Amino acid sequence: MKFLDQAKIFLKSGDGGAGAVSFRREKFIEFGGPDGGDGGRGGDIVVESVANLNTLIDYRYQQHFKAEGGHHGMGANRSGADGKSLILRVPVGTQILDEDNANVLLDLKRAGEHRVLLKGGDGGFGNTHYKSATNRAPRKAGKGWPGEERWVWLRLKLIADAGLVGLPNAGKSTLLAAVSRAKPKIADYPFTTLKPQLGVVRVHEEEFVLADLPGLIEGASEGTGLGHRFLGHVERCAVILHLVDATLDDVVGAWRTIRAELEAYGHGLADKTELIALNKADAVPAAEMEKKRKALKRASRREPLVMSAATGAGVDKVMQAVATIVRAARRDAARTATEEAEAG
Repeated sequence: MKFLDQAKIFLKSGDGGAGAVSFRREKFIEFGGPDGGDGGRGGDIVVESVANLNTLIDYRYQQHFKAEGGHHGMGANRSGADGKSLILRVPVGTQILDEDNANVLLDLKRAGEHRVLLKGGDGGFGNTHYKSATNRAPRKAGKGWPGEERWVWLRLKLIADAGLVGLPNAGKSTLLAAVSRAKPKIADYPFTTLKPQLGVVRVHEEEFVLADLPGLIEGASEGTGLGHRFLGHVERCAVILHLVDATLDDVVGAWRTIRAELEAYGHGLADKTELIALNKADAVPAAEMEKKRKALKRASRREPLVMSAATGAGVDKVMQAVATIVRAARRDAARTATEEAEAG
């Protein structure tokens, strides 16, 4: 299935049905009177988050969605039926933004969320509603209120606990394939990964979701390479795992390149907890590796981990470090949710 994480669509909720102008005509009732029913309410536009979806491809080839309008009222005080609501099913992590792609209208972070985005119009009153002591035969009925309409953007941010970033060919896909059942494309040329890949990593009795993003290069914030196209998918991550290719001559420069792009992107990515791992240790002599590790430690003020995704050396230690941060983030999130529930 093709991956699509952004789409622009037009939405319109249903118009309210018109009220009826009708009068009773029954043989043994001397004075009839108005009996026009009210129109039905238009259908809503509802957005529902579904757990087993991971792409917005359904909204690539159909951009216009309209809910059913309310039915007209009828005689004998029969109200029109309400229009059926239109339910848009989207992946968990989807945001609904306004036409300018700037303001978030809805943010669906959990499976099963059911939110009304546009309300249908109310139905018009039938002429029975306008009957009074001075107007016993009204010939007036409401037309019904129009529904709401607007263009919106759908933007998917995959729900992952940890995100993999790094220069192209840093070994991110190799690591994802080694620690999960994901099967990303692996090759010896840059930009092998063209879309985000997710894998479930199991550490002892715990599991977390790891996202592999296409490689960043210098100038990504200005559109070079694949640009910042997919960085939104790590905005929700608890930790960023930054892979640095240890075979490069300047590992500090490689690290600084990615850090600069994260800061240029914004949205708090540069402030997230970062783990640095020197990958491809099997291809670098021990003395040279130690020299590069110390240089990277001085520049980043963090203790880099050393690993080889190809041979598996050091991978368990890296995954345990990621799992520790994810565990702490989940505890904090649960505590916050409990406090909000108690306060509300």
